[in-house]
Amino acid sequence: MDDVILHATPGNPLPENYTAGYFTGHRNKKLRYAVFRCQQSVAKGTIVLLHGRNECIEKYYETIINLTTMGFWVATFDMRGQGGSDRLIKNPDAGHVHRFRDYEQDVSLFMEQIVLPDTRLPFYMVAHSTGALIALSMAPNLSNRIERMALCSPFIQLSGQSMPSPAVFTIAATLSLIGLGRMRLGKDQRERNFIGNPLTSDELRFARNLTLMQKMPELFVGSPTARWVYETMKAASRVTKQEHLTHIHVPTLLLAPVLDPITPYGAQEELSRNFRAAQLIPVTGARHELLHERDIFRSQALAAIEAFFSPEE
Repeated sequence: MDDVILHATPGNPLPENYTAGYFTGHRNKKLRYAVFRCQQSVAKGTIVLLHGRNECIEKYYETIINLTTMGFWVATFDMRGQGGSDRLIKNPDAGHVHRFRDYEQDVSLFMEQIVLPDTRLPFYMVAHSTGALIALSMAPNLSNRIERMALCSPFIQLSGQSMPSPAVFTIAATLSLIGLGRMRLGKDQRERNFIGNPLTSDELRFARNLTLMQKMPELFVGSPTARWVYETMKAASRVTKQEHLTHIHVPTLLLAPVLDPITPYGAQEELSRNFRAAQLIPVTGARHELLHERDIFRSQALAAIEAFFSPEE
């Protein structure tokens, strides 16, 4: 059964020793998940891995192998509206969400239904971009569930657009409030070229992820809807406020690519100044997708995660 749930492509082998299936998310959405076990007989714990927008389990095989080699189990799932999980509107190509808190409800249900009964304590969290925004948003309620978390390029501010961020928010909010929230905003960039891309400077990993998209287009979506933009930008504004950050007590590692053109480094640096539980590690030269970057950048992030999550002697 598992071999039809998860897929491998050339250059992107399926990690060993896993179980996969579906669980019921918020409002009865069917969400695809997988748990990957390490080879060690006694695991260091389990890492809950949260993806970014328009990502899926398959895109993280290499990182999952790295984390299980460290001695952790990895539990992950495809967010609603993307990957192998249920779509939310009739157009399967649109990246959509009704409410940002739907994402948080899904994470909580994943923890209750899969992580808590079926994996190994203690629990940690690694999250990228939109996944990191979800983690930040629900972090005040994670103190008794997650020991530590590492956030890569948290999506706390939108940059690199053809118009200023406040204008994008105003347009997205207006469309959402007048009933046009399912309208797509921006270009479909699934087939972007390597040269000038904002995601990674690693040509081989870029090509691997592009091949994944071409071989299994049903796992991916195009440009986001106005509702998605409105909900995520609203959440980003909320989680960066001091009153929210003060209530986060989970020790947090902020892994910030200095050349990130999507979530500017300056915004991540500002976040760390107001976030007492956080430690900022700049990764000079890296772009947005830190875990898909060149080894010189990626190895820094993985080493920092391993050191941060390793139990004290």
